[in-house]
Amino acid sequence: MSSAYPTAIPDPAEESAPTTRCRILAVAERSFREIGYQKTTVADIAKTLKMSPANVYRFFESKKAINEAVVERVTGEIEALIAGIADAPGRTAEARLREAVAALHRDTTGRWAGYPRIHEMIEAAMGESWEVCRQHVDRIGAVFERIVRDGVRTGEFEAADPAVAARCIQAAITRHTHPLLVSQTHPELEPSLVELVDFLLRSLRPAREPARG
Repeated sequence: MSSAYPTAIPDPAEESAPTTRCRILAVAERSFREIGYQKTTVADIAKTLKMSPANVYRFFESKKAINEAVVERVTGEIEALIAGIADAPGRTAEARLREAVAALHRDTTGRWAGYPRIHEMIEAAMGESWEVCRQHVDRIGAVFERIVRDGVRTGEFEAADPAVAARCIQAAITRHTHPLLVSQTHPELEPSLVELVDFLLRSLRPAREPARG
């Protein structure tokens, strides 16, 4: 995610509505990262943009609506990253699944380590706008399902219901990919992400017939 923001503030009356919305979201996201969601007010966002709070409310009816849009922007980047891995040509389903899970983990831990206050935003979204979070979870699950279906088609995997298999994968890796849980993982007590993915892949591979005596 780019950290560059315009130094010159254009006159809101001279720019399009989508441009103004994007600038509001960029300033809001930066403020959420730097001082936290709870401490950021609509008045703060408006002041940075050199506009009135009333003008911000022309584009977003509430701070909650701004948060929803910021969360959708952040999660959209994550979804694009994972989808790109899932759709990479010429790679096995197993390799794509491993990389998708690893990338999701790296992205989540990187955001947490770099911007610990971003958790306030996630917590607020889960409490105030659960639908936004649920849709993100569903879209990531759809990517995993696509990989599993590819694996079944090529004979790498065996799954009676790829959708159920994808949900199981998602549930199993939650401790390593959930924004509010990655900081609470205890390596000495839990399987590593590599161990967990190895276990999941073994469960997906076709069962070998027992050797005949």
